[in-house]
Amino acid sequence: MPGKAEIVPEEIMQTAPFDPRFPNVNQTKYCYQSYVDWHRCTRLKGEDYSPCEYFKKCYKSLCPNSWIEQWDTQIAENRFPGKIL
Repeated sequence: MPGKAEIVPEEIMQTAPFDPRFPNVNQTKYCYQSYVDWHRCTRLKGEDYSPCEYFKKCYKSLCPNSWIEQWDTQIAENRFPGKIL
């Protein structure tokens, strides 16, 4: 019907859950490991494998955007320092 606004479901915003491997306040390692785990998961299972989204949500909520952009560039240029597989 013209004039009616389309209802779009809201995305629930939440931070990464507690991970006992990273108990400190500084979450840098958790950020980095989630980023690496997401890339490993998608390379092994494919980008359509929904459990990989857990890692993506974690690194997106923990990592600064500038780090993600830098790591994406490094991966594209085949010079990322981490082992992704």
